[in-house]
Amino acid sequence: MNIRLNCDMGESFGIWKMGKDEEIMPYISMANLACGFHASDSVTMNRTVELAKKYGVSIGAHPSYQDLIGFGRRSMICTLEEIKSIVLYQLGALNAFSKLHNAPISYVKPHGALYNDMMRDENIFKAVLSAISSFDKNIRLMVLSTINNEAYKHTAMLYGIELLYEVFADRNYNDDGSLVSRIKPEAFIYDELEVMERVRILASNGYINSINDKKLFLNADTICVHGDGENALSFIKALQKVLI
Repeated sequence: MNIRLNCDMGESFGIWKMGKDEEIMPYISMANLACGFHASDSVTMNRTVELAKKYGVSIGAHPSYQDLIGFGRRSMICTLEEIKSIVLYQLGALNAFSKLHNAPISYVKPHGALYNDMMRDENIFKAVLSAISSFDKNIRLMVLSTINNEAYKHTAMLYGIELLYEVFADRNYNDDGSLVSRIKPEAFIYDELEVMERVRILASNGYINSINDKKLFLNADTICVHGDGENALSFIKALQKVLI
């Protein structure tokens, strides 16, 4: 597989700093940039778009529920019109800086609870697709790679949107291909060698092991490493070597 590394970036807010954007950006291919609803602000978006362009990194919008206090990790009860509108609003905000720096948005990756809800609820998935389609059909949507990829692909085609399939390097998976909940202690993988080995197996054999050692055969256009993790920079440098 030709797999690219992506990372959540631009998640600082005001005087509060999150992640190591300046250090990580040179080692990734795709940057998921917060758009103001779970993190980031106008100055941060401007600086992060400029940083991504400097290193030739593809820019993705990282919209979320309007939940700064909860960092976008809490589900919110929204109408489908609201879902479409919050995605469009955040796309528009990031697009202003993308135009300024002549660095176009190439994909959307919803953040946190919106990402999880999109994967669970077809109507939310359609609302996100509708927002992207009405904004720019050349922008792709990043989704969690599952055993049901074809069903998601078929729905996306109805809106003229192409999908990117994502696998998480530092998250454990349940046997059904879903991510182990963050509230469980085994949700994350902290051992660098283990992360490198599972990515090597994915790249060469097309599968990763679930938390119970079930083989999950998954399409992988891109692998995510969380930029706010303690070992994020080390993991990314190691994975870049594995994927070369």
